[in-house]
Amino acid sequence: MTQLVVLLQASPGAGTLQFVLLAGMILVFWLFMIRPQAKKAKLAKQFQEGMQKGDKIVTIAGIHGTVNKVNEDGTIMVETSPGSYLKIEKSAVSIEWTQNINKSVSTDKK
Repeated sequence: MTQLVVLLQASPGAGTLQFVLLAGMILVFWLFMIRPQAKKAKLAKQFQEGMQKGDKIVTIAGIHGTVNKVNEDGTIMVETSPGSYLKIEKSAVSIEWTQNINKSVSTDKK
């Protein structure tokens, strides 16, 4: 019976070790999950605020067009073909696809 009681007792530093491991897991979670998402959101906001007339864009739905007007209510007017306009939210513009299409256009000009 005394052996069983000795086995059930925790060592004195076990609580501290568990706390350190928990803090380490939280730190790793923050470094690999939360921080990159925050950076991506910041870049998306900067991209959306920097849109101006004449920019070539691609929406998340895959619609290609040129920004015709930036509205104050968070929308833009996109010309998809001559004389054809769509009013879309700035957040509907795909940053990755827009950057890729603009990279290919700039490399074609060189």
